[in-house]
Amino acid sequence: MSKSENPDVILIGAGIMSATLGTFLKLLSPNLNIEVFERLDRVALESSNPWNNAGTGHAALCELNYMPDSKDGSLPNPAKAVAINEQFQLSRQFWSYLVETKILGSPETFINSTPHMTFVRGAKDVDYLQRRFEALKDQPLFAGMQFSKDPKVIAKWAPLLIEGRTGDEPIAATFIDSGTDVDFGSITTQLFKNLEKSGVSVSTSSEVQGLNRLKDGTWEITVRDTNTGQRTYRKAKFVFVGAGGWALKLLQKSGIGEAKGYGTFPVGGQWLRTDNQALVAKHQAKVYSQASVGAPPMSVPHLDTRVVDGKASLLFGPYATANPKFLKNGSIFDLPASLRPANLIPYLAVGLGNFPLIKYLVGELVKTKEKKFESLLEFMPNAKSEDWRLLDAGQRAQVIKKDRKKGGVLQFGTEVITSADGSISGLLGASPGASTAVYVMLQVLERSFANEFDGWQAKLKQIIPSFGSKLSADPAVAAASLAATAKTLKIK
Repeated sequence: MSKSENPDVILIGAGIMSATLGTFLKLLSPNLNIEVFERLDRVALESSNPWNNAGTGHAALCELNYMPDSKDGSLPNPAKAVAINEQFQLSRQFWSYLVETKILGSPETFINSTPHMTFVRGAKDVDYLQRRFEALKDQPLFAGMQFSKDPKVIAKWAPLLIEGRTGDEPIAATFIDSGTDVDFGSITTQLFKNLEKSGVSVSTSSEVQGLNRLKDGTWEITVRDTNTGQRTYRKAKFVFVGAGGWALKLLQKSGIGEAKGYGTFPVGGQWLRTDNQALVAKHQAKVYSQASVGAPPMSVPHLDTRVVDGKASLLFGPYATANPKFLKNGSIFDLPASLRPANLIPYLAVGLGNFPLIKYLVGELVKTKEKKFESLLEFMPNAKSEDWRLLDAGQRAQVIKKDRKKGGVLQFGTEVITSADGSISGLLGASPGASTAVYVMLQVLERSFANEFDGWQAKLKQIIPSFGSKLSADPAVAAASLAATAKTLKIK
């Protein structure tokens, strides 16, 4: 770690968020001196790793939790689903620019066309899905979505959902072929390779253990080499904490008031995976359904095509697991060590107010592989246990925050925390996470580089043509953007 002692920018954590922010900063201000510190021995090993996430280009094309049902049976409100899709389009435009400028390699190394479907069973959910479709079908960013209750039609979209299905239970599905499978590990790795070529220092096996604001307003960080134990100190004008579940610890150590009262609710996950190519060939889609009662949104069951290093597999899950780690490679002391006087009430309020969630997680924890396999049979009646193996997925750290009425609430989403002077910014939360990294990092740029942001507008419009506007407000503009990024990224 014999690098510059005083970089302009320090990025903590070598995942998709830091990779995206670092790339933005080098494009907007090439002379910035940037250093990156990652506690593991390679980049993209936590939530950005392709086997630790679903790889869904989260555009709300199939995820029901972004568009809950209405209480009176009317059409559900599409506003959040449209907003999530808008955010993903920023990522598509950003990646397209990076492909065109040779910062990212061939698109098929990180993104592949994969239809997105929603599949439901039972009269109540069939009715809801049809109303959801009616609310979305004329939205410009959802153009081409189809709906059917006919098993023969659904079988053409995804044969494994119908083969072996008996009885007369109502079923329904939506289908849209503009969905994608994204390997965020590949994007992250490629971006960091490019950053290193442009002079950015990326230090792995380097755990940031301390954050101290100095009198001149800069930040001093303490970095421990996990191989030798040697400690090094750096100073920087701006620090970004993009360390996944580790971010809360570091933001607490920074002492900024904006981080007080926050907590983290860790949820682990497991997948069933098959590499049986006969099955893979018959299912080329990401199919989402309704979550179990009490389940967190990240545990919505889905049967997914995954493409990693050019090879397709199928994943089913995730199955939630309960442990106190904030990272897959974290410590069992992460949760208790995060307790502070300022967040004790929010933690207690969430624990007492989310008993169904706690009950659900405990129930999932004691399930055997055989019990978990029964959930797959609801999706895929002809599934055979010997074709599937159970693997650990990534660890998710959901945001707990203060609430005046309830004391504390569990928030499913991502949240940017920035100090009043903009000198430090961090990210808490999970889904939709990686898919909206560009949208989230634009927030960081605007908050922490306020003096420079106005001067960056023209370049940002060059990188992201829709920056500052809404594609969904103009069908023609939306169609043109979708077509342009699809052509560059070689997707539908």
